[in-house]
Amino acid sequence: MNETKTQSPIQTLSIAAMMLALGLFLPFFTGQIPQIGSMLCPMHLPILLCGFLCGWKYGLAVGFILPLLRSVTLGTPPFYTAMAMAFELAAYGFLTGFLYARSRWQCVFALYRCLLLAMLGGRIVWAVARIALSGVSGQAFTWQIFLSGAFLTAIPGIVLQLVFIPAVMVALDRTGLVRFRRKGEAAQTV
Repeated sequence: MNETKTQSPIQTLSIAAMMLALGLFLPFFTGQIPQIGSMLCPMHLPILLCGFLCGWKYGLAVGFILPLLRSVTLGTPPFYTAMAMAFELAAYGFLTGFLYARSRWQCVFALYRCLLLAMLGGRIVWAVARIALSGVSGQAFTWQIFLSGAFLTAIPGIVLQLVFIPAVMVALDRTGLVRFRRKGEAAQTV
């Protein structure tokens, strides 16, 4: 049986800060063509990873801060969009961390289950936030807008998330930086 160490608060904070920085700069690579940037959902990747790696508290906080900080400092996304995204990304970070920590054992199957539930939950939270904001702004938010924004135009980003995040987590498990919890083990991160 291998011994593992728990992640220190400084390590967790450092990883969360790296995910925040990654979320700030990753859209520069896809944002040159706005249609591609919105399709790939570049800010979602670091938040989903943050929830898995740092837990629900950090995932929630970084997810909420990221779009607002990016909007205020870089002007994109527009602040109205950033407000709805703040709730969406906070839900992603919360749900991945919360669900994954409560899985009986952590393996690729549990990772996919938590990832899919978080992606669905975040999109529902985004819709609720958009509905609430539409009452303030007077902009209509219809079922067609929800389906288009949450699923249809985001298909490339959804596929990217379903491929990239498990691949990163498996790679981290193989290097020993993160350990999947097996039956009878507690989940630990070095």
